[in-house]
Amino acid sequence: MRRYQDADATRVWHLHQDGLRQVDAWVDDGPGDEDLRSVRATYLTSGGEFLVGLLDGELVAMGGLRRVSHTVGQIKRMGVDIRFQRQGFGRTVLRALELRARELGYRRLHLDTTTRQAPAQSLYQSCGYQEVGRGTYPSGLQMIVFEKEIV
Repeated sequence: MRRYQDADATRVWHLHQDGLRQVDAWVDDGPGDEDLRSVRATYLTSGGEFLVGLLDGELVAMGGLRRVSHTVGQIKRMGVDIRFQRQGFGRTVLRALELRARELGYRRLHLDTTTRQAPAQSLYQSCGYQEVGRGTYPSGLQMIVFEKEIV
């Protein structure tokens, strides 16, 4: 596991696309994906973090932590290469992001996922996140919002 580097940009983008296509949730490259076009500014230099998981030098997992306020963070862009899903990579990234959130002084974390991403929902629930709402993304996909106190 390590911090995102600019050279990771293409692989991160493909991992994002592949993950959404896997559950038929990929809509199109749109304004909702701007954060992945500027990971350094969106996450690394604005009170957050973006981690990548490597296996034998290959980037196979990722996840971001975005600042919402002084005490609240948002988990974003969780993804694991389809070849390595259900092997603990997502859980490892999530736990590392939670640790970093505590170091940054966050007390609560939010995240959201589509209703089509049952494995993600299961991961978040098994890690102590609780559903706090539902809504609709601009794309029309249905979303579930989760929250966790990390104090």
